[in-house]
Amino acid sequence: MSVPLDIAGKLKELTGTVGLTYACVALGSAIGGSARYGLSGVVANWIGATFPWGTLVVNISGCFIIGIFNTLTGPDGPLLVPTNIRIFVMVGMCGGYTTFSSFSLESLNLMRNGEWLAAGGYVMASAIFCLLGVGLGHIAGMLLNR
Repeated sequence: MSVPLDIAGKLKELTGTVGLTYACVALGSAIGGSARYGLSGVVANWIGATFPWGTLVVNISGCFIIGIFNTLTGPDGPLLVPTNIRIFVMVGMCGGYTTFSSFSLESLNLMRNGEWLAAGGYVMASAIFCLLGVGLGHIAGMLLNR
């Protein structure tokens, strides 16, 4: 006799809906992060590591994945998937794979909504302040490392 294994149902029963959502994010993030690590290494070994080609390939492919999945599973899309599957793929997998995909989707949504000034400001602020943040983090690390 075979008993169906309903892991999602059992997890929801144990943790509630919020717990299931966080589990989807965590599992997706683990898969996405592992994929990022693997693909970056393969590309660096194939092309070379003098330029961050692996990161560029990951960012571009992650943006493509979140773009197509969002469109196909959105309200006007042909695929109906449960909210937690969208969260698993878009927040978990794509977020673990590359946060650049989330940034790009949010920028696109601002542009699609005609909020061009907000989109431009978001893109510029992200580039400037993220570079500033990593620079300041580097300086802080150097100071703490003395």
